[in-house]
Order: sequence, then structure tokens, then C-alpha cells
Amino acid sequence: MLRITRVRQALVMTGITSLVLASSVVAGASSTSGVYNAADAKMVPASYKGTTLQVATDASYPPDESMHGTTMVGFDVDLTNAIAKTLGLKVKEVNVKFASIIAGIQAGKYQVGNSSFTDEKSREKSVNFVDYFQAGEAVYVKSSSKAKFTGLSSLCGKTVAVETGTTEQSDAVKTAKTCPSGKKLSVLAYPDQTSANLAVSSGRATMGFLDSQVAGYVVAQSNGAFKLLGSAIEVAPYGIATPKSSAGKSLAMAFQMALKTMIANGTYGAILSKWGVSAGGLPASKIVLNGALS
Repeated sequence: MLRITRVRQALVMTGITSLVLASSVVAGASSTSGVYNAADAKMVPASYKGTTLQVATDASYPPDESMHGTTMVGFDVDLTNAIAKTLGLKVKEVNVKFASIIAGIQAGKYQVGNSSFTDEKSREKSVNFVDYFQAGEAVYVKSSSKAKFTGLSSLCGKTVAVETGTTEQSDAVKTAKTCPSGKKLSVLAYPDQTSANLAVSSGRATMGFLDSQVAGYVVAQSNGAFKLLGSAIEVAPYGIATPKSSAGKSLAMAFQMALKTMIANGTYGAILSKWGVSAGGLPASKIVLNGALS
């Protein structure tokens, strides 16, 4: 996450309590849908109307995005579908590895990326971001672990599992360079979060390092095998990504307006509540567009 010093334990606690609700959501059931808004739809560039937008998502990150059989589910998925309904668009979720999404958008393979992307300045050089949520970083371990977590320096001396291409990987690698002699930090990067979770359960890694609400979900689903450590750190916004082009900027602006409309009519809040992630919701004033061409 970006270097923001506020700590939001509420985001982690959501993982323990509210995310239990998400575990009972029947995947594949009718999702909370948006309501078509003609004024917002007018903002969609002509080149995207009448087409099916390819939305890149790494579906290994519940409750944000995951697979239930052949169906992709999660709060990001529901948000994408509701935005599309609001704007009168057709979308197709494409399950791809997280590290390949931004490059795929740049290459024109995907028109949208919605996969729990932290809106970072380095990423804004490659894509536009419409901020829509906020989360922190958190750590989970086996329930029998005696480890403690009070910040990034607590990772020193541990073997940490992360998903490739994530902010957590970047932060862990940077932290490893600052660890004192005799407290080496080993960073094990995996192509998806499922594999990173398996590394912790198998003992290959001593800690899992990931976004706070996802860490909470992993713990809630572990039947007591895992526990969270400490509080969430480095709270920052998530962003929906669009191409760095004039059409991509216009599409991002349409998404921004659709999200504000969804906040006003209750669709946004209902989706977050359904998946147990309401603590990360943003007010309309913080649904902002970053990184766009001027």
C-alpha cells in the first residue's frame, strides 16, 4: 500500500466478523444489480458502445474476486456488473494472473482491470484509476504461531508468502533490504493468492502478507487453522484501471459517475454489505480519477 500512516483495525476486524457473512453468500446467485442511468451512459465514448468490454480480474482473491465452479464471484465482480448496468454496457470478466493485467490493458487486450489494485503513483503511469474502495495490508499465520506483527519491520527474520505483482510483494522486497544481519526476510512470490495461502498452510512460509479484508476472509474460512496478527497498516485506495488514452479517460470518467450514482441510490452500499466489506467503502467525494491524461 501507499505510505499512509493511519492504521485501520476496523478493516481487519471486518475480516473476522463481517466477512463471515460473505462466506454464507451463495455464489452464483443473483447479484445486486445497478439501475440504468441515461445521463451517466452519455459519458461512455462511442468506441466502447455496442461492444463487450473485456474486464481483467485475477479470481483468486476472495471476497473481492474468486471462482465458484465456472462462475466468477465477489464484490469487485458485482461492482463491475452494476457499473455496466448503470452505463448500459456489456462486460465479460476474464480470469488472468494479476501481474499480467496492466500490461494487457496497455496492449489493448483488456479495456478494464478490476482486481483489487492499489492506486499507486507508479501504476498511474501506465493506466488510469477510478478509486472505489480502501484497504490496508495485513498478516496471517498458523494459529499455533507465536509471531507478532506491528509493522513492516516485523517481517524481518520470517519467510513471507505474497502474490506476484502485488503491493505486498513490493513492500516485502523493500523491507528485506533493510532487515538487520541475522534476520533475513525471505519473500516467496506466487502467481495467485491461492498458491500463497497453500505455502502458509504447508509450512513453506511462516506468514501470509496480503490486503486486510482478504486476510480476514482467509482466516474466517480456515476453520481455526489461521489467525490474524496485529492491525492493518498502510491503508490506501483501490482503483479500477482503464487504458491511458483519451477513450480510456472518458471511460474512467463514466465509471466515476456511475459509482457516485450507485452510492446515491444504495447499490454500492448493498454490494459491499453483501460481501462483508462495508468498512472499506468510500463516500462519493472520494470516488476520484487519478493518473488520467490531461
